[in-house]
Order: sequence, then C-alpha cells, then structure tokens
Amino acid sequence: MGIGKILVTGGSGFLGSHCIEQLLQSGHEVRTTVRSESRRALVRSMVGQDSPHADDRLGFAMADLQRDEGWADAVKDCEVVLHVASPFPPAAPKHEDDLIVPAREGTLRVLTAARNAGVKRVVLTSSFAAIGYGHGRGSQALDETSWTHLDASSSAYVKSKTLAEKAAWNFVATEGQGMELTVINPVGIFGPVLGADYSSSISLVKQMLEGRLSACPKVCFGVVDVRDVADLHIRAMTHPKASGERFLASAGDCVSMLQVAAMLRERFGDVAAKAPTRELPNWLVRVASLFKPELRQVLPELGKDKHISNRKARQLLDWAPRSSEDAVASAAQSLLSRGLVASSPRP
Repeated sequence: MGIGKILVTGGSGFLGSHCIEQLLQSGHEVRTTVRSESRRALVRSMVGQDSPHADDRLGFAMADLQRDEGWADAVKDCEVVLHVASPFPPAAPKHEDDLIVPAREGTLRVLTAARNAGVKRVVLTSSFAAIGYGHGRGSQALDETSWTHLDASSSAYVKSKTLAEKAAWNFVATEGQGMELTVINPVGIFGPVLGADYSSSISLVKQMLEGRLSACPKVCFGVVDVRDVADLHIRAMTHPKASGERFLASAGDCVSMLQVAAMLRERFGDVAAKAPTRELPNWLVRVASLFKPELRQVLPELGKDKHISNRKARQLLDWAPRSSEDAVASAAQSLLSRGLVASSPRP
C-alpha cells in the first residue's frame, strides 16, 4: 500500500521517538502529537539528526489522550496512524481505574478521530501484558493467539493494556467503517535511549548498574530492542497481510532478571560490578511487598517460567530482531554514554 503522511502519537516517548527517527530516515512525512509546546524541542533533539531535510518532514500537533481537543487536527490528511502513546507509571496507581480508563478511552479517542478522517490503517502499540498473564505454569509457548486472563490479582497495568486492546478490536469490528487495525505486542523494551525519557525496562538496567538492586525477584520476561519494535511497526503499516493481525515483539524466549544482570556484567565488566548476583526467595519478596508497594506487581509472576514465540512476525513480516543480549547491552551503553548512570565511569 502507498503511504502518505503518518501520525505517530507520543513522539517524545521512548518508542515513539525511535519510530519517528526510522520513518524520517526512510523519507516519510511525519506528524507527531505532543502534550505541551515545550516537547517540540525535545522531540527534535532526539530524532532526525541523520535525516536530510528532516525539519521539513516533521510536523507537530497538540493533543492529549485524555481530551477530545486536537485529535481531528492531528489525524487530518494522514493515511496511517502509529498509536504508540500510552500511560505507563513507574509505580502502581492508587486506584486501577486511574490507569485503565485513560488507556482505554485514549485508544478509542484516537481510533474515532482516525476513522472520521479516513485513515486507512492504525498500528496500535499494545503489550505482552495483553497476552502473557494468568496462564499458570504451563510449558506451551505463548503467541498471538493467547490473551491474558484477568482476575483480582492482575495489576492495573496488565488490565489497562488488555482492556484497551480488546476495546480497539471491538471498535474496528463494529464502528471502524473499513479502517484496518494491526496490533504490536512488545515484551520488555530495551535498547538505546535517545533522551531522558525511556521505558521502565531501561530503569531496571539503570538500577542494576547503580547497585540499587541487591538481589532479584525470581521473575522472567521477554526482551526486545526498541529499534526492532519500531521496525516492526513500520513493517506492519505497509504489509498487506498485516491488517487484522497481532504481532508479538520479542527477541527470543523469556530471560530472568538475574540473567539480565549477568548479561551486564559479561559485557561491561567492572562498570557493571554492582549488578546483582543472587535471587531473593519468593517468601521474602512477599514480605517485602508489604512495605514496598512497587513489589506487589510482581507477586503473581514469582517463579513462573514463561515461554514466548516470535515466529509469526519473523515469518509473515520477515522481521529479524537483535538478540536479547544486544538489546540489554545497547541500553546500558547509551545510559553510560549519556552520563545517566550515577557513580559510574563513562566507558
């Protein structure tokens, strides 16, 4: 399909900025949404330095996921929308609806505006959170056919991503008027940061390098490089067979938090000497969660050995992601190079 102007929501975010950078380098005309005028300069500082005439092909629109104003102008004359923006707080909200409602309503707000403007396809950034939770301890690999089973123990974030994605599929099926939807479900996103705004996964690497984690809970998760997630979004927006499909974005199978620490020590030696070398007993994590609310989000996943498959993206979209080790290492390298790691020497 031919591609005209592309809207990327949340352009100042970690993934959004990488999507914009790759689109500009490919010669596309891009518009991105920002919540305040001050973020225009931030986006320009992160993207486009290596793209000739990028300033002429990057535009901005003021829009907030929690308000209707601005979205009609944001999607005007766009053929494709990459809806990347989504709330992801560093800690659990006081009430789950504080996260669930903005995620679901924000997604529907963007889809409604896109449909009204005649957008051909929306590529929605969902999450592995909408795929991989509530499945018990089975050994079967999770893939795009899997949906998270929500229950009382599900975190607000897991609920928000699952409910927002389901709402998106329902909207397109019942009210989309022919608009196409493709969904990307990334696992933990690592890779190089373009500025000080980055994912919670990157924060984990930062904490390990700074020695702020003395030991790791027994949890595992998927790893993927942000550059590969951006690449998958771009492949999904153009491939004719991507319409109506979900794509799980992961470099490979799950790794443990302790394995991530080992990757850092292997690649960076003394610079990563503060990374943890032991795991916490599950009972101790449960006790500690009584005093540290941020630990409560990992309790349902303690000791679960998950397996995931990226076969669909590889086969259908010819996607070839970097390894988990390279994704983690490039995240650490960029943090160190930018001086974002406290008390660590620059490499």
